[in-house]
Amino acid sequence: MQTVQDIHEPMPKATPLHAAVLVPAGTVVLAATPIGNIADASPRLMALMEHADIVAAEDTRRLYDLANRLGVRVRGRVVAYHDHNEHHKADGLLDEVAAGATVLVVSDAGMPTINDPGLAIVRRAIARGLPVTCAPGPSAVLDALALSGLPTDRFCYEGFVPRKHAERLQCLRMLYPEQRTIVLYETPHRIAATMDDLLKVFGPRRRMALCRELTKDYEQIRRGDVATIHQGVIDDPPRGEIVLVIAGASDEESQAASPAAMGASDLAALAEERAQQSHMRVKDAIAQVVNEHPLPDGSLIGRKDVYAQVLEHKELRDKQQRDERQ
Repeated sequence: MQTVQDIHEPMPKATPLHAAVLVPAGTVVLAATPIGNIADASPRLMALMEHADIVAAEDTRRLYDLANRLGVRVRGRVVAYHDHNEHHKADGLLDEVAAGATVLVVSDAGMPTINDPGLAIVRRAIARGLPVTCAPGPSAVLDALALSGLPTDRFCYEGFVPRKHAERLQCLRMLYPEQRTIVLYETPHRIAATMDDLLKVFGPRRRMALCRELTKDYEQIRRGDVATIHQGVIDDPPRGEIVLVIAGASDEESQAASPAAMGASDLAALAEERAQQSHMRVKDAIAQVVNEHPLPDGSLIGRKDVYAQVLEHKELRDKQQRDERQ
């Protein structure tokens, strides 16, 4: 794929636009950094990196590497600001802002606070009445959404899928009736397991896109239904950063998954009907209907509770028959 500028080539040190960018004093600035292609760095980002009094970086080595490739000299003090220390460091940085300093907050890639550090300093700055602004830019969420070919007028971003199998299933079951387009992150070493669960919960026909290495030379967008993407992950395991974009549920899917009227007794009646019509064991029918009707939080009604209702229904029917014979 051709890019405006190869990711490994340095950019010119400065341009008239770069030099003319205003760097606000006494302000926290959240700045988006390139998610892959170095040419996506804005003149505003370059000016902020060069002239901010303090740069709070998720990884200081990556910050200096980015600065070198951009031809920018970081003149201010650089501090590590990441998931493990942001709550501890936020107030100290804000003390500097209150004294008139410009504090630039950058993550490794993309926009701070979007699955990256930054929220703590924003919340505390708001509480202290200190100015906060953004230098917007690259975003894997919006990039993938735009390239997916799926509806963009309404969408929800859910971040990384849970690592544990049971928690991941619960999360996906909760999302199944969602009618907005769904955006998720995943890693290469977990994508196969996640696609297995996605196929199990969403079924084979829901439309989706798997986006990898966005803005880089090997950017790839795989579009199709869940079954097609699932098989593609098996045949050609994707590498690099992955964003999944999944079509929202249809009206029929959303209504069918609604748990509002489905308690244990309702599921028991549904399981009995399915067992009779499909000539299957009641326990197998219970397993099916329970999985098809998650609660709003994605958890499932206990199969034992449903089976107890089946037994109760049977006792009521038997009693009615005895009463009718008497």
